Amino acid sequence: MTTTTGTQFDPLSKAFADDPYAVYKTLREADGPTWFAPANLWLLTRHADVSQVATDPTMVRSLDGIETAQEATLRRRQANWDDMPYHQRFVQVSLLDSDGEPHRRLRRLLLGKFTTTAVAGLEPMVQQIVDGLLDQLAGGARIEFIADFAAHIPGLVIAHILGAPPEYSGQMRQWSEDVVQFFDVDRSDARKTLAETATREFHDFLVDLRAERRKRPQDDLISHMIADEAAGQYQGDEFISTCMLILMAGHGSTIDVLGSGLHLLLKHPDAMQALRKHPEKLPVAIQEIFRYEPPLPFFHRHATAETRIGDRVWPAGTTFGLLYGAANRDPAMFADPDSFQIERSPNRHLSFGQGAHLCLGNNVARLNMKVIFQTLLSQFQTIELAQDQVSYKRGLSVRGPVALNVDLSPSR
Repeated sequence: MTTTTGTQFDPLSKAFADDPYAVYKTLREADGPTWFAPANLWLLTRHADVSQVATDPTMVRSLDGIETAQEATLRRRQANWDDMPYHQRFVQVSLLDSDGEPHRRLRRLLLGKFTTTAVAGLEPMVQQIVDGLLDQLAGGARIEFIADFAAHIPGLVIAHILGAPPEYSGQMRQWSEDVVQFFDVDRSDARKTLAETATREFHDFLVDLRAERRKRPQDDLISHMIADEAAGQYQGDEFISTCMLILMAGHGSTIDVLGSGLHLLLKHPDAMQALRKHPEKLPVAIQEIFRYEPPLPFFHRHATAETRIGDRVWPAGTTFGLLYGAANRDPAMFADPDSFQIERSPNRHLSFGQGAHLCLGNNVARLNMKVIFQTLLSQFQTIELAQDQVSYKRGLSVRGPVALNVDLSPSR
């Protein structure tokens, strides 16, 4: 795939997965935004431009109310985004893809469970999950860090918050991955069927869980949501789509950044050793991990009004692709942006987004990271990479290792 700059930009290629940042640099140095025909949008790569669009209330996620019904139908067909009733009802329409007052209403209903204070109270629970998994490795071992360890934790944590049975965490992770994969560039019929099937099964599971909690409410998020639904706060499909979004958002991106984060520390042993000696520096280091390897490097916005970006005026109806991964390496914002610095401060990265769509679960993701890395570094004297090359996932919307084999030696 070639952009208007002449740059080879193929998010599905191995070369891009190996090093997207070289491509981002070329795009960032171009004279303004870059047209990307396969997605029918303009790519923004500079920190100032991405931040401007992310915080502009006239920039929206959804085209509802902007395009006609005929235009919407045509667009969905062209993107192979139609003829999948469950995905269209519960995934394509959600808190993530709503704007204005509906978005504010739904976000307000959830915000109390995801504040810094509320999430801090989850630390003993997260620690118990991590300790339980690591108890099996007390004597040291070679593990595939992602599949054997990291992939289990976010699902168990978010299931605890929502109130889903922990024994379903693995299945929910699989549903989440199967649903989310259809948001990327490759929208083949096979991937479409996978996404629709997973959405339907996920829906059925959540309908049953809601019925159970209506009979026997508990002190969990879904029980609070049921009370809000009874008070008329959730409309139509919003209850199920919101539950689904919470579970999906709590899985893949956190797993990916855990893998990227450990890989970064393995490539920077001095940084790993510094964090062993000074675990209090972990929160700042975690911010740098998110800047350096954002797990969700791409989102979009649609312009509802004429707007100026740089020295060009863009008409209403323009779609922009926000490349957070490129903005996070912009030398206009970050000194020596391609260096990994665990004490970087300030660190105004965009990995959690900005504005109305700032990631609701960012405190949960950072808590998971802190507990996991703090525990690993204290319990294991050495953590060493046990493979020659680490491959990263292919795609525009994801960033994380496919697998990460490591050898663990316990502390004495």
